[in-house]
Amino acid sequence: MSKRKIAYIINPHSGIGKKNIIEGEIEHFTNKDEVDYQIIYTEYAGHAHEISASLRDKVDIVVAVGGDGTVNEVGRGLIGSQTALGIIPCGSGNGLARELDIPLRSQHAIEIINESITKQIDVIKIGDSYSLNVAGIGFDAYISHKFAKVKTRGPLQYMNLIAREYPKYKSREYVLDIDSHIFQRKAFFISFANSTQWGNNVHIAPGAMMDDGLIDVCIVSEFPNYAIPTLLVQLLSQNIDANKYDEIIKAKEIDLCNKRAMLGHADGEPIRIPPHAKVSILPLALKVVVPSNDFFESVRFAPAEDIKKFIQQTIPLQNIQDIHNRVINNIQDIPNIVKDNLQDIPNIVRKNIQNTFGLGSNKDDKEEK
Repeated sequence: MSKRKIAYIINPHSGIGKKNIIEGEIEHFTNKDEVDYQIIYTEYAGHAHEISASLRDKVDIVVAVGGDGTVNEVGRGLIGSQTALGIIPCGSGNGLARELDIPLRSQHAIEIINESITKQIDVIKIGDSYSLNVAGIGFDAYISHKFAKVKTRGPLQYMNLIAREYPKYKSREYVLDIDSHIFQRKAFFISFANSTQWGNNVHIAPGAMMDDGLIDVCIVSEFPNYAIPTLLVQLLSQNIDANKYDEIIKAKEIDLCNKRAMLGHADGEPIRIPPHAKVSILPLALKVVVPSNDFFESVRFAPAEDIKKFIQQTIPLQNIQDIHNRVINNIQDIPNIVKDNLQDIPNIVRKNIQNTFGLGSNKDDKEEK
């Protein structure tokens, strides 16, 4: 039996950036008896799409190693082909990976790729762009354009950006023709969902399915500040559809009919959308690698011997010895550190009592003040 051909496309600048470790894990955990593989690094924006498009129908699986942007680029290049999209999630949101139950631990993601179980999912087309997960207009699109300019990326930076920009953002008027029905809405944002979530288990469309041939149009109208805590809780608890400020309509096709061009996003990546644009579904257009039904029952969660073997193969012996020496030295220093801290405790307690109850202070305390 011939071996399966797999290409790993690694974005070295993805959200949590661990390219050297990933390459070692691919080498160690790939089933080489059944798989021939190659590793290719992206060098610039859009390169992942170019690589995957050049490999379509030439290999069995192309694996996106990176965040949602890399997954989108790689997946777009495989739409309508017999080559499947695999994912090793290395981003900050990992929306599609979470939706497909791909483990965030690289070893287990690679084991799923070894098994090569696949299914077909829908793809959303929005204007000239494609979304595998969730696309949108409004506040989330506005944030995606701002976030693309941030040098250091991650969940914390994303939340800081939202907190800074939210007070300045104003809801906008939108006109949508949804399956030949006209909707005029003043919305904070509108999401076009193929899956249930943006990422990080934040669920904007709890009832969405990736293989039903439908788009979940999620219209979040303007809301008062006091509604924010409830909205956030419902996004995380998967019942945002119960909120009165959220309206979800299932559709096959949407025409955006607006006066001005719009900022948009596709899987969190910024795009620009013309005033009149079509949002449509491509049914079962992409083959993806998913866990088998019994994968999580049979998976081995990194036994100690596997970890030891992996460390020995990926970290030079001299480095291991250096780590050992540092640990020993730090352990030897612990008694002195504890002793020094214990000597300070009476003074710290005394000063806290004096400050709390307004008791008299000595000369040193007055000088500090």
